[in-house]
Order: sequence, then structure tokens, then C-alpha cells
Amino acid sequence: MPELPEVETITRGLARRVSGDTIDSVWIGSKPQPLKSPAITIASTLEGGRIVRVHRAGKHIVFDLEPSNGKRKSSRDRTARHAQWIVHLGMTGRMVVTEPAAEIAKHTHLIARLASGRELRFIDPRMFGKLSVSPAGFDPGGVEPLEVGEDQFTALFRGRKTPIKSALLNQKLLRGVGNIYADEALFRAGIRPRRRAAAITRAQFLKLHAAVQEVLREAIALGGSSISDYVDADGEEGFFQLQHRVYGREGEPCLVCRTAIKRVVLAGRSSHYCPKCQK
Repeated sequence: MPELPEVETITRGLARRVSGDTIDSVWIGSKPQPLKSPAITIASTLEGGRIVRVHRAGKHIVFDLEPSNGKRKSSRDRTARHAQWIVHLGMTGRMVVTEPAAEIAKHTHLIARLASGRELRFIDPRMFGKLSVSPAGFDPGGVEPLEVGEDQFTALFRGRKTPIKSALLNQKLLRGVGNIYADEALFRAGIRPRRRAAAITRAQFLKLHAAVQEVLREAIALGGSSISDYVDADGEEGFFQLQHRVYGREGEPCLVCRTAIKRVVLAGRSSHYCPKCQK
């Protein structure tokens, strides 16, 4: 599943390419699984809307819409005023900007035709991604990890009886951090994923806070991690997977101490760590 760096990379690419453009018309496929809002509501909200901003909220891509100058003022159009189109990519979702003549990929669930002549398409083979619309002010919950301060970060997790890895993945606490970057941050902070959050000292929380932000920023700079089929808005793969120190490296030597990396399962998710470097 794309995590914060991948979603941020895709969002930045979309912002460069479609900000200021207007959605002339919308086609939505027959599959109901990707739709959190009714198809007719999505279409009526998007059609005639001008994309004034594309930004990320946790693992969601958010398109801020306002009526274009030429938009009709009928009742069908009113929902588009200062609305937001919200896209969650799920495990295999993609947002691509393409020419109308480009072949329509299998599992394309939405095509937004833009005034510029291009098309914005949502493709999702496994249909775990979600499309919805809402009035302005969408809030996915949780705290933004690249903005949270040391004291607030520590307060989020201090005293919790759950393993620190599970707490990091709790989107109601810290939004956007997923399996890959939790493993990588815990390694840099020297903390095992199964350690109870309540047993972690303030000094260790400060190291973890710095590690989370460092890992996320490095991954964004490298375009995210292409583990399976992730590509950005231009169809390019990321490169941060080449910098993974523990994630996906079970049995391989630690890059610091040469001890074999171990893997454990926490709440159904694989967690990778070095048994010597992490305590």
C-alpha cells in the first residue's frame, strides 16, 4: 500500500500537471467497490469544477475544487462549490494524467476529462482504493508526522500498552506512516518493533521522532519506494527501496553490525529489525 512518501510524490506530480485545469466531464465505471460517495454525487461535484489545489492529507490525495467561470448555476452543479475530491489509493490504485487517445487500462474506474484536452484516470486492479467527495475541510484524523513536534509526538505514544510498531501504524494517532517507514524509523532509533510504547523513555521517543521525519523526508526526495507496482503520476518508479536498511531484508546482514535481519509478525503485518542494533 502506498504510504506517505509515495502519496506525497504522486500528489506533487498531479499538482504540477493539473492545478488550474477544469474538469469538463466525468466517466465512472460500473464497479461500486471504489466509491465511498454515490457515483452521481461524484460526477456532479467534479464536472465543471476547477482544480485550484492538489495536496496530501495522510494517505489521501485531495483535490480542492471551485466552480469554473463558465460553470452553469443549475441545482445539479451547486455541490461543486468549494468542494473536495478525495482519493485513497488503497493497495494498487494509481492516478495518471494521459492523452485521450491513450489505451484505457483494465480496471480503470474513473476518467475525468479536462479542459486542457487531457484525461485524469483512476486505475485500481484490486479495488481497495476509494473515491469520495465532500465539502471543503476534509480531515482524515491523526497528526501529520512531518509537522508534529517532539512533545506532541511523545504524548501520542507515551503510556500505551501496545507495541510501538502497532502504535506507529495507528492512523488515528499519526497519519500516513505505514509498514515500510515504521520499520526503517525504528531501526534508526534503535528500538525493536515489539517494545511496548509504555516502556520507551523520553530520550528514545525523541530519537524516534527525528528518525520518522528523517526517513519520510529522504523517501520523498527519492520518489518513494517501488516495492510492487507503485509508480508516480508520471509513471516513474521510486528509488528509496534501494536505501532500505531492514524492511524486506530478512536473513540478510545488518548494514551496521552484520547480524542477520529478523522478521516477526505484529497484528498480521511483517516487521523487520536487527536483534543487535535494536533493543
